[in-house]
Formats: sequence, C-alpha cells, structure tokens
Amino acid sequence: MISLKRTAWGIACGAFLALSSMGPCAQDFPARTISIVVPAAPGGTVDINARPLAQVLTRLLGQSVIVVNKPGAGGAVGTAFVANAKPDGYTLLMPLPTASAIPVADQLSGRKPSFSMEQFSSLALISADPNLLGTRVSAPWRGIPDLIADARLNAGRINYGTGGNYSPSHFMTEMFASAAGVKLSHVAYSGGGPALIALLGGEVALAPVTPAQAMPHVQAGKIRILANGGAKRSALLPDVPTFRELGLDVEYYLWVGMFAPAGTPSNVMATLRDAVRQAAHSPELVQALAKLQIETAYLDGPDFEKFWREDARRVGDVVRRIGKID
Repeated sequence: MISLKRTAWGIACGAFLALSSMGPCAQDFPARTISIVVPAAPGGTVDINARPLAQVLTRLLGQSVIVVNKPGAGGAVGTAFVANAKPDGYTLLMPLPTASAIPVADQLSGRKPSFSMEQFSSLALISADPNLLGTRVSAPWRGIPDLIADARLNAGRINYGTGGNYSPSHFMTEMFASAAGVKLSHVAYSGGGPALIALLGGEVALAPVTPAQAMPHVQAGKIRILANGGAKRSALLPDVPTFRELGLDVEYYLWVGMFAPAGTPSNVMATLRDAVRQAAHSPELVQALAKLQIETAYLDGPDFEKFWREDARRVGDVVRRIGKID
C-alpha cells in the first residue's frame, strides 16, 4: 500500500516537473526585452503603428519592448526572420499587409517560399486603414461610374500609380479593375509617397491612397476620392461611397497586426494578447495614432485570425490573377 506521504510527494514532484517543462519564459514571462520586428524601413505605416504601441506595452508588461526594423525583399527578410525565431514570446512580428502574398508570388516565380503564414500565431489587429481610390480634381471623372465608362472605351489607356508590384495599392486597384470588368495600366513606384507625388504631378491618372495621405490634398482641393475600399464610409470622408455601395465586390485595407511564431506557449500568448488589448484601448495609443489620422481597429487573436485568413484569400486570388512579374 502506498502511503499518503509518498503520494503527496509524487504529486508535488509531478507538478514541479510539469512547470519545469514549460521553460522559464512560460513561468515568468516576460523576464527580458521583447522585440517587435517590422520588416520595413522606419517611417512607414507599420513602423508608425509599432512605435507608440511598443511604448505602451513597455509600461503594461514591465519590460522593455523595442521596435527592430529588418527591411528587405518587400518584407520577406524580416518576416522570415520571425518565422524561424524561437517561439518564446520575445520576438514578435508586425508584418507588411502584403506578407501573405509573398509565398504566393514566390511560387508563381518558381522560388521556394522563405516562410509560410502557418508559421505564425495571430495576436491582434491594431489598425485597418481602407485604401481609397484617388484622382486629380481636374480629371473628368466625378465618380466611379464615370471612370468605369471611360475605362471601357479606353481599355488599358488609363494608368494608375502604386507603391510597387504586389503592394497593397496594387492589390486594391486590381480588385477594382476585375470587379468592374475593365483594364487599367499599372505604373509601379518605390513606395506610396512617390505614387502620390506622381498623381499630383499628372504622371498617372489614379492612385490608391490612405486617409492620412489623402486628407491634406483633399482639403487643399488637389485630389478627389472616387471610392472607399472599406466596409463602411470613413468619418473623414463621409460623402465618399464604398466600392460595395457602388455594387463592386472590393474591400481592402492597409492593416497592421501583430503575430508571434507558431508554437509560442499558450500562457505567453494569453499574456501578450491581454497586454495588446489594453494597449489598443489606451488613451496613449489611441491619441498617438489619431494624430496620424489612423483609427485603431482592434481585433483579438481569434477574430484577427478570421480577418487575416479572409484577407489572405483575397490577396492570393489577386496575386494569381496578376501573375508572374519579371
């Protein structure tokens, strides 16, 4: 017969071994600095979301949270770095919205993808700016119906500028062209800023822009917004209809979310999700992003996962429709 004393000792030992197997990061997380990897140079949309978020998370978690920029290959370098990082919660990713397109584009080009999105676990969506389709005020189109009619008469002659091949602005405009049954001519620039300058200078007839990019030029009477790529009208531009209102199946956002490497312990994920939830609703972050004309659009991990999966499906379809770009 086993004594009660020996049984209690066995239970205690088992509990100790179970806790030990979780590793130090799972027991006292966080115990050191956390890095948020942004796979782009400083100053872009993801970066300007990440920096105020890191400041608030530092306060909430009691450990330094820093932003590490790892640009290269359209975001593939930094994204692959996190995909292969130790899943302990200390290396996180705030990717470019095009992250899910990179593996599809690699496959089209005959390259082995450097990562897959199955290597990540969703933490939270932070913001989601709808792409807006803009033109100069001197353009002949007062709205999307005018543009579609003209594009059908002049197939391939109306050009649009974007932040590059397979960029968010490229995707949104191709979604519109496909939904409207028209052909437009794509001009790729080195970023959203140069594409906007090209629109203002008359090099291109159309360019997708974010609300933050658009508002100064709308208020100055230089550009007109033809349609909103979001699910609802923007409070900044209440008179601009969404594509869906116009009968077009187009919805696309310049979104910013946070991921951890797949396999991160569940209690570490829970700690991070709770901290990001508090940060996303904190006055500090809301006000910091509002100054940049960015509204928070928080979704917790499971809801963000659904959002991201649907976004990845739409993007994958567009990439395959665009095809290989040399």
